[in-house]
Amino acid sequence: MPPDTLRPEKSGGRTVTAGAIRGARAARQRLQRFLPGRTLHGFRRLSLAQRFLGASLAVLLVGLVLIGAWVGRQVESQELTRTGAHVGLYVNGVIANDLQLLASKPWLDATTVATLDALVTSNALGEHVVAFKVWTADGQVVYSPNRDLIGRRYPIDRDLAAALKGKLTADISALNEPENEYERRHWHRLLQVYAPLQEQSTGRIIGSVESYQLPDALDRAVRSAQLRSWGIVAAVMLGMYALLAGIVKRGSDTIGRQQAALGQKVVELSTLLAENTRLHERVRQAAGRTTTLNEQALRRISADLHDGPGQALSLALLRLDSLQALSPENCQGCNSGGDFAVVHQAVRDALEEVRTISAGLRLPALQPLSPTEVVERVVRDHQRRSGATVQVDLRAVPREAPLPVKIGLYRTLQESLSNATRHASGAGVTVHCWASAGYLHLTVADAGPGFDPGRVPASGHLGLAGMRERVELLGGEFVVASAPGQGTTVQVRWPLTATDEAEDG
Repeated sequence: MPPDTLRPEKSGGRTVTAGAIRGARAARQRLQRFLPGRTLHGFRRLSLAQRFLGASLAVLLVGLVLIGAWVGRQVESQELTRTGAHVGLYVNGVIANDLQLLASKPWLDATTVATLDALVTSNALGEHVVAFKVWTADGQVVYSPNRDLIGRRYPIDRDLAAALKGKLTADISALNEPENEYERRHWHRLLQVYAPLQEQSTGRIIGSVESYQLPDALDRAVRSAQLRSWGIVAAVMLGMYALLAGIVKRGSDTIGRQQAALGQKVVELSTLLAENTRLHERVRQAAGRTTTLNEQALRRISADLHDGPGQALSLALLRLDSLQALSPENCQGCNSGGDFAVVHQAVRDALEEVRTISAGLRLPALQPLSPTEVVERVVRDHQRRSGATVQVDLRAVPREAPLPVKIGLYRTLQESLSNATRHASGAGVTVHCWASAGYLHLTVADAGPGFDPGRVPASGHLGLAGMRERVELLGGEFVVASAPGQGTTVQVRWPLTATDEAEDG
């Protein structure tokens, strides 16, 4: 009967899983020798090429071990099939004739036992067969070199059950079954083959012959196949590894050069950015100093107008008053009184204009004032001059602010209120001032007729242009929101970061 496909079944003895574990351990040791003393953190610091080469080597080694284990298993399976086939042919051709007695009796006579002993001692079963047993269909041993086993009945295991169903099985046994006590005293593992025993006249299964052979030939065949497969696979993998290593090395070198160049560019850009930041800060500080110095210059001009032309006009006005008091009879060659009146009024008007200009140019001392006090003073002066009503909302206003910011707040609010009074007749004027996210915010709104900011010519609304320039010089933002019939809203914010300030002298 042709043997069925054979495969190892038992868990004892030499198994593929144990070999794979040993191979994995060996691969890990090789990997540790390849990367001595490197931790995971150190591995991350390797270059891309080094990481790839290390990981690829580990994969190749593990693959090599697994392929060798797989080849060994295939060779072992083939050898078991071949050995089982030989044993099956021998049982059916030679031993089956002497065992036909089992078709009618559950035991063997002395003649048959002696014949079987002679087969074992003469190595007629083959030079590697060291023992065999004969089983009945109900799991009873009717022949064994160990006479103590004859007549015993054991549980039918999987291999014996398969043989009693007509299948030929073979595997490596660790000899840990109860019926293997004789074999365990002489060997630690054997090649075990179960061959079904058939009645020649009917083909009925009447028992099974279990033979044991030394696994030396099988081990040599497996080792030889593994060595050949490892050699071939190793040569192919090393060739592929060298090729990939060269490709990755060139790519890694290119990436390394690009990273170095990129790093240099980043350093240069960072340096430029830092320099731009410093220059921007210097511009802001210069703008703050310029704002303060401009106000000081305006104050000096105001003082000069007051102390120079203002005083001269005052003296001229006094002298005109004295001359006007003289009677026309005492003034020989003088013009009429009407001329004196015209000159007198012109000088008075000039004096008032000089005083108004001087007062408008001169700021109050803002250094000791808080932003809240600055807003309140501007609103109070505006209400006194214009008679308009202004609603003020001061919440979350900081107690301190740089002097340039307070100057900008004063001038912007002053101009915005003046525009609201001039263009909106002071209708619905509100002022809201607060601080948020490092900025001082100011909003001035009115309920006047409004205008279209997009249609204002460049030469128009010089007050708005001046406010915008003053605000942006200090790093702030200036926005005007308006539309015909919807009033006007001026929104301003200044950064509260410190700037170098000229003293308010």
